[in-house]
Amino acid sequence: MQVSTTRSATLWDAFITIGFLMVMLALSVALFGEDSSSGANQIALLFSTAIALLIGFKNQYTWSELNSAIAQGVANVFGSVLIIMTVGALIGVLIISGTVPAMIYYGLQIVEPELFYFSACILCAVAALSIGSSWSVAGTIGVGLMGIAAGLGLSPEITAGAIISGAYFGDKMSPLSDTTNLAPAVTGTDLFVHIKHMVWTTAPAISIALVLYLIIGMSNDNLVSIDLSEKLTIIAKTFDINGYLFLPLVVIFIMAIKKVPAFIALIAGIASAIVLALIFQQEVLTQFVTDVSQASILNNVKGIWLALFSGYVSATGDSEIDQLLSRGGINSMLNTVSLILCAITFGSILDKLGILERLIANVITKAKSVGSLVFITAVSCFSINVAAGDQYIAIVLAGRMYKLEYQKRQLRARNLSRVLEDAGTVTSVLIPWNTCGAFLAGALGVSTFAYAPYCFFNILCPVITVVYGMYNFSITPIINDELAIAK
Repeated sequence: MQVSTTRSATLWDAFITIGFLMVMLALSVALFGEDSSSGANQIALLFSTAIALLIGFKNQYTWSELNSAIAQGVANVFGSVLIIMTVGALIGVLIISGTVPAMIYYGLQIVEPELFYFSACILCAVAALSIGSSWSVAGTIGVGLMGIAAGLGLSPEITAGAIISGAYFGDKMSPLSDTTNLAPAVTGTDLFVHIKHMVWTTAPAISIALVLYLIIGMSNDNLVSIDLSEKLTIIAKTFDINGYLFLPLVVIFIMAIKKVPAFIALIAGIASAIVLALIFQQEVLTQFVTDVSQASILNNVKGIWLALFSGYVSATGDSEIDQLLSRGGINSMLNTVSLILCAITFGSILDKLGILERLIANVITKAKSVGSLVFITAVSCFSINVAAGDQYIAIVLAGRMYKLEYQKRQLRARNLSRVLEDAGTVTSVLIPWNTCGAFLAGALGVSTFAYAPYCFFNILCPVITVVYGMYNFSITPIINDELAIAK
């Protein structure tokens, strides 16, 4: 990833490339609002990529070199893209199998509306902590919670924020999480030392977030007037609702706990959902696909096939339920995939040209104190998330660039690894064209700009870590380590 000194990017190269991107993205949002991530942002990223390519050619890079960088960047996120498409297929089959309708049916009866946001955040936190995957939680439990919220007449934006806050807290504190392992690996920190050090920032962040969700829920005066009996009756008449329908979720979570690769766990969940659909949802399959020219078994196969690639389309007659359950399928994630590929293409070229490194190297000189170093590290992580569109790039690049500086200042590596997670991992969900923001918007059906203000945990984490840096609180130096730990 090092750049030849004869072709190093200048500050003007960096300002022109990043500045053009910011202008294009601002124009995209101004013209299309919350729908900007449905194609408009991709255009902004493609034009910005063209500018980056011109900068590369000016600096004497060949197309072969730049193309290889793009190919490598795409290869690095291929696993994530595969999971995204698989989650789309999983959502479709979880609906037609009755799993999501069962979650909604039972959830509407047992969940107190006033405590829903609070409960959703805790549930997702516990689930993500146990399996180490925020994406898996959002794509399974999160989808069901979104359905329950719709049935209760609650805000989908706040619900998505609560789901994401809980999921990212659990993911961040789980030793099974990939980013939780990546941050200490990049900085040279022990995994469990890293997790223990993160408690100082994550505990107050999630606590404040839970209080806010509780206040929002308790302050809603319109909940008592909602009559859910008709919707419950429609769901029960349409689907065969029973406890066995939760099997796919159990399969996925058990495999995740046993550290089975996410793709394999999701495929296992899809397979179990297909079996349940064939056993319990014969009438649903018949109504979904009726082709008199085919045998019933072929109709069933066709129905499941459609749910996997196009999603399930509900036809209960109730507009709210139909809108809620008509979703999923690989096709529903293709916009997300295109957004990620465009962002990674742009970010890969920036990395190849050394533009991100140039910007970071220039700001390091501005860090005169521990507080300013932590602040600049946090801003750099967020900025790389914006420019490169991927949290892994933010963690690796910022970790590599600041590691030596933290050593020079006699600061333990655990301080850097914590900032990488507080400002790199959790802020990725706030950016529509970032891999995380794009995925969650697609999985939960709420645009990134709409849910972002309610991701309280994700907003608070970088703020708290910067405040700690300013007041030198919970900052562990290399010397007098025992005293620092006691503090």
